[in-house]
Amino acid sequence: MAGGKAFKPIGRPVGTLEVEELQLDELEALRLADLEGLYQEAAAERMGVSRPTFSRILARARSAVARALIEERVLVVGEGPVLSLIHIS
Repeated sequence: MAGGKAFKPIGRPVGTLEVEELQLDELEALRLADLEGLYQEAAAERMGVSRPTFSRILARARSAVARALIEERVLVVGEGPVLSLIHIS
């Protein structure tokens, strides 16, 4: 997973945790909506998608992040094999 990022609960070996994936478009939707505070119509325009599509992407992103936090999963951002995460402690 070249250049990818992963976040995990402190003190838990990564090999014992389930993985939750956050795709790059989902990360971008979170950034636009939650960090930049854009309304969905403006954020959708920036991403080059329809507002309903942006809404679905954002819902998937928020669900993935919530699941990772609440169910103590490794949150993997971007695409790539999970096997490269073994070095995380």
